[in-house]
Amino acid sequence: MAASQKEVHLGEIGQISVNVHDVDEAVAFYRDRLGMQFLFQVPKMAFFNCEGVRLMLAVPEKQEFDHPSSIIYFKVGNIRDTHQALEARGVEFAGGPQLVAPMEDHDLWMASFKDIDGNTLALMCEVPKAIP
Repeated sequence: MAASQKEVHLGEIGQISVNVHDVDEAVAFYRDRLGMQFLFQVPKMAFFNCEGVRLMLAVPEKQEFDHPSSIIYFKVGNIRDTHQALEARGVEFAGGPQLVAPMEDHDLWMASFKDIDGNTLALMCEVPKAIP
């Protein structure tokens, strides 16, 4: 099979880019309020480690690239505690944690918030159901 005809299977994400307008302010938000692991900063970009996936905050290069990002969902172990801790750091949520999907073996809870550039981010928590 020719190289151009091989099946391609994308899976692992190496990096996600989020548009920001002031890199220094964005770094302070993501590092200080959200507690994310800061890696490094270069002109117009900053990078964070999200459990092996790199998050790049970048000033859009052209007007056509200046738009809010896709929603990034951060997995947390305890959504109520995380929500409360982030609110104490000045993160403004759209509301409290909400049950969005009761499943057979767990319940999916979410809480959304915006960063300083209006990008929507969210917490997600899969809470195991008690075994009877």
